[in-house]
Amino acid sequence: MHHSRSVGDIFIVLAAVVIVLFGIKSAAGIVIPLLLSVFIAIVFTPLVGWLTARRVPHGVALMLVILCFIILMGAMAGMIGASVKDFTANLPQYEAKLEAQVQGVVALLEGWGLEVSKENIVGIFDPKVMMRYAALTLTNTMGVVANGLVILLTVIFIMLEAGQFESKLRLIGGNETALGHFREIVAKIKAYMGLKALISAATGALITLLLLLVGVDYPVLWGTVAFMLNFIPNIGSLIAAVPAVLLALIQFDWLHALIVTAGYVAVNTLIGSVIEPKVMGKGLGLSTLVVFLSLIFWGALLGPVGMLLSIPLTIMVKIALASQPNTRWIAVLLDSNDTPRASA
Repeated sequence: MHHSRSVGDIFIVLAAVVIVLFGIKSAAGIVIPLLLSVFIAIVFTPLVGWLTARRVPHGVALMLVILCFIILMGAMAGMIGASVKDFTANLPQYEAKLEAQVQGVVALLEGWGLEVSKENIVGIFDPKVMMRYAALTLTNTMGVVANGLVILLTVIFIMLEAGQFESKLRLIGGNETALGHFREIVAKIKAYMGLKALISAATGALITLLLLLVGVDYPVLWGTVAFMLNFIPNIGSLIAAVPAVLLALIQFDWLHALIVTAGYVAVNTLIGSVIEPKVMGKGLGLSTLVVFLSLIFWGALLGPVGMLLSIPLTIMVKIALASQPNTRWIAVLLDSNDTPRASA
């Protein structure tokens, strides 16, 4: 069947999309904790299934998983909070050391006969800006943890209601096709979030071990930051490396900073280029360009949390678009395959 789209219709749809996006951005304070809660619940729900498959009663399994989540959240909040406080207290001392390192580089270049302006070099490698950036990374991480109680309660309620959600959709008149698309969204996001959480945990553990061996301050903190930022495609690992490399430079010297940099590159190459493609496969069905653009789009709309959840959010949008004949062409554009499968 041929679908004719007038220019007027397209403009109406675009206007509606802009209004919805503006509404989401305006309500970011409510939307962000809710989205985080939904995706955290999706990650932890398979554990309930795993326990019930081993003859643990459903109620007991649910309480065990919720307890595990509470302990994990409490440990993370306590550890990050203490480290951020300590790091912020030491910031002036770190800034002074970094400035001395930069001045040392200027003196070395001048010793080699290179005419350099101290002001320009210090301007490019402004220690205050670089250390403030490191502190900001931690503050943003704390911002997510600060909503911990709201997220915790929402996750608990979502997990309690999860088993009845599909039957509720049937009661409000959801047809089998719509329920099929809902199941597809949940299955794909569950697979992605579960595997990504395991891969990110492995990344965080290896980074913590690397920094322990080198002797960099707060190795567990930087490992946790690496774990969280590994959810951000393409640039997450790069952002996570900056504070640890700076700290290695301040604590020791350029050689230690290079060792830490090489360690981050080795870990991210092993995880991102070797292990992750084999484990994740090509199940996402998103083109590389779409992954990068979705990172920019959701980041602009919802900030750091939008970047963390850019892939699952885009998968949701793609499946929703593929479910409607009028919007299937957009889903085809988002697809990674040359000949995308036809959606039912």
